[in-house]
Amino acid sequence: MNEQMETLMYLAGLTAQGCWDSMDDYDRDAVKKFAELIVKECMSNLYLNGYDDAMMQIKQHFGVK
Repeated sequence: MNEQMETLMYLAGLTAQGCWDSMDDYDRDAVKKFAELIVKECMSNLYLNGYDDAMMQIKQHFGVK
């Protein structure tokens, strides 16, 4: 997970004192995977509509593989 994902998790309140700390590894992984899947869905739609450059920029920005 890159810095941009961490920033967005902070803005969503997921890393607030007590919230993130009270989650177990399964919950933390699920939140990270959910964020990654949203980014991949956006990338897929960009690709299907011919916006390859935008897709690559989002991929790099969020560090998604």
